[in-house]
Amino acid sequence: MKPLPRLSPLWAVVFALVTALAAALRLTGLNSPHALIFDETYYAKDAWALLSSGFERSWGPDADKQWLAGSTAGMGASGSYVVHPPLGKWLIALGLGAFGMEHAVGWRIAPAVVGTLTVPLLAFTARRLLRSNLWGAVAGFLLAVDGMHLVMSRAALLDIFLTFFLLLAFFFLVRDRDAADDAAFGSTSPRRPLVPVRGWRLLAGVSLGLALGVKWSALAFVAVFGLMTWLWDVARRRRAGGSRPVWNAVADAGTALWQTVVVAAPVYVATWAGWIATRGGYFRTWGEEHAHPAWLPDWAASLAHYHASAYTFHNELDADHPYEAQAVTWLFQGRPTSFFYEESAAGTAGCAAAKCSSAITDLGNPLIWWAGALSLIVVTAAWLLRRDGRAGAALAGVLAGLGPWFAFPSRTMFTFYSVSFEPWLILCLVYALALALSSARTPRSRAVVAWCIAGFVCVAAALSAWFWPIWTGQAIPYEQWRLRMWFDSWI
Repeated sequence: MKPLPRLSPLWAVVFALVTALAAALRLTGLNSPHALIFDETYYAKDAWALLSSGFERSWGPDADKQWLAGSTAGMGASGSYVVHPPLGKWLIALGLGAFGMEHAVGWRIAPAVVGTLTVPLLAFTARRLLRSNLWGAVAGFLLAVDGMHLVMSRAALLDIFLTFFLLLAFFFLVRDRDAADDAAFGSTSPRRPLVPVRGWRLLAGVSLGLALGVKWSALAFVAVFGLMTWLWDVARRRRAGGSRPVWNAVADAGTALWQTVVVAAPVYVATWAGWIATRGGYFRTWGEEHAHPAWLPDWAASLAHYHASAYTFHNELDADHPYEAQAVTWLFQGRPTSFFYEESAAGTAGCAAAKCSSAITDLGNPLIWWAGALSLIVVTAAWLLRRDGRAGAALAGVLAGLGPWFAFPSRTMFTFYSVSFEPWLILCLVYALALALSSARTPRSRAVVAWCIAGFVCVAAALSAWFWPIWTGQAIPYEQWRLRMWFDSWI
């Protein structure tokens, strides 16, 4: 394997600048608009309830107006039925605890910080996976300027936390692969499981448990990443020339299982600590009121019943929504979600035209997403024909994030769900760019490819500047907003 390049002071500055750019785009202007955009109406208020009582509570019909006026008088005493685990809302609550709920920064600061941290995390993941400072920086930059990730970082929704913990788990698994490779081709015998207790993989299991504590869609990543790390072990033993391949494969499967899935399970349960420790949460006393196996604690029976009910809800969710989008459209940004739209007349809300539009649309940068979609063909071919594990690893996240949704064609779903696998889409794109450059055989052809790649990155940045107003709710003339709606399906 190619050695990991040294992070020189120059490259450290480059990575720091990419992170600073991500922070500037995500942390500025969080107070605008002063509104509960899209599902913020649920998660911001749930976060406040968790902060106040340890469990989500019901809210009255005028709660949104009261909230925006700086009052939580609409919060009721009874537990509210919610169908997502509580960790993401606890993280939003950290911002509310620090900044209060009088201004939108209180409920948006936590996703903005986590979204910012996701950028250097991807940069260092790509650097390690592709063994290149350059491609690590390019991956981080593309994520920093992309509109899908930007919008999700600036809104109090759950998906940015899901993305961060999933990418963190992947980073730990890549670190584990490198450490296990060193052990396998050093002093460790290939006749037994390589490094039975592996700290990086244990950390990956913890991260996967935290991802599950945000959204259940992390389950697919648990399965795919568990399979991926086991296949790495199998391939490593084959390269090391170990005997008893079947026995070792079974042993390695057991090790991978307990260090990812088994570790993730108690971490996930721990994210429900507030609900478990109190008695006011929805279904919290169900175990005390209904028969269940004697060996199961009342709280555990209640939690199991809650999960069964939420699972049924998710499976049967098929309500019509004007911005619902099937998974087949996500890669091509066929139907982005409008989080916020408001029109204003001349002289109001900073409008200097006859009519202005302020919009927040979770539209990914079209060049990045369309090129990323095309790169999947190249990366798949490289994985199948070259047996390149880097290509397989990049594809793993896309498969885990996109594939399961095709099994639920009638379920209501939205384009912004795709942010969970966006880092891996960018990994695929950067892999394809790197492959194009390395395939150039002459200095002249390498120069041409390099200039084309530089042009691609510059055009992507220019497009992001063009779409910036509709990602951040800026008041622009209506005609300018309409120019940015390239397709009717974007409206």
